[in-house]
Parts: sequence; C-alpha cells; structure tokens
Amino acid sequence: MVVLNRIYTRTGDTGTTALAAGGRRPKYDLRIEAYGTVDETNACIGLVRLHTAGHEIDAMLGRIQNDLFDLGADLATVETGKPLPYEPLRITQGQVDRLEQEIDRLNGELTVLRSFVLPGGTPAAAALHLARTVCRRAERLVVALMEKPEEKVSPEAVKYLNRLSDFLFVASRYVNDKGALDVLWVPGQNR
Repeated sequence: MVVLNRIYTRTGDTGTTALAAGGRRPKYDLRIEAYGTVDETNACIGLVRLHTAGHEIDAMLGRIQNDLFDLGADLATVETGKPLPYEPLRITQGQVDRLEQEIDRLNGELTVLRSFVLPGGTPAAAALHLARTVCRRAERLVVALMEKPEEKVSPEAVKYLNRLSDFLFVASRYVNDKGALDVLWVPGQNR
C-alpha cells in the first residue's frame, strides 16, 4: 500500500530523484524521462476521460490508467539482481493481451480506412490522438533506455506501450462514430 503523508520531501532540490528500489538519478536521466512520459500519457488519458463519461471506452481507459501506474512502477524499479524486500510490480503479458483483445473488438466495428486520419472529429477523438502521440514518445524513450547495455527493461513494458498507442488510435476512430466522423488527410490538398 502506498501512503503519502508529505507531498514535498526536499530530497529532489538538488536535481535528483529516487528510484523505487533505492538509488538516485538526475531528473534528466533517460529512465526518469521514460517513466515521466508514461505519467504524461496517463494525464492525457485523464483529459480524454472528460469526454468519454458514459461511453464504453471510458472503462477501458480507466483500466489503462491503472496499468500506466503499474508501468511507471516497473520502470522506476531498476532490476539490479539483488533481492528486494517486496515483489516488484511488472507489466505482464496478460495486460498486453487484454489491450490486443480490446483493439480487435473495437477495430472490428470501424469503417474501412482509406487514408491517414488527422487528429480531430470529436473532442474525445482529438484528445485520444494527443494521448497517442505522447504514448509514442514514451515508447521511443523506453526503447532508447532498453538499448543501453547497463539498463534493463522488461519486454512486456515495450509491448504494452506499442499496443497502447494502437489502442488509442483505434479508440479515436471508435469515438468518431466508428470512423464516420474521421477527418482524413488529403495529400497535397493545399498546394
């Protein structure tokens, strides 16, 4: 259980932040950037949910927000090979599988896509596109972290972010009246 009695600790006043399993890193460290951008994705989804109350997508987004906290914990708990006094929280293949199932279900009801989609249509769709682009940035940072030999990142964390950006795209079309309100890119339209 998490208990937050004090909001400020002053320990970050020197430009570092603590990792979940101990140790400190500069606030600009790639790992901190990665899970900070996961948190930013979560905040974007919170804004999306202002437009999805009562919609079936809202419950899915609520689960995803919880998963993103799991993902942040996963990334903040560096694998050192040393035993921890607790079981570290990691993203699981089951969480990835659930996203895939939701993508397939929603996508099965969409109109056929014959062009790239511009962010827009309904407010919910536009907000989902914003969340998708922030999610893609988080994915790029996590992949860059994974490429560093001294850093360990679970493969499920990368898979989850990749599927999540796909889910957010499909969900944006779904809330756009299942694609009927999509704003399509017209190549060279303004030449």
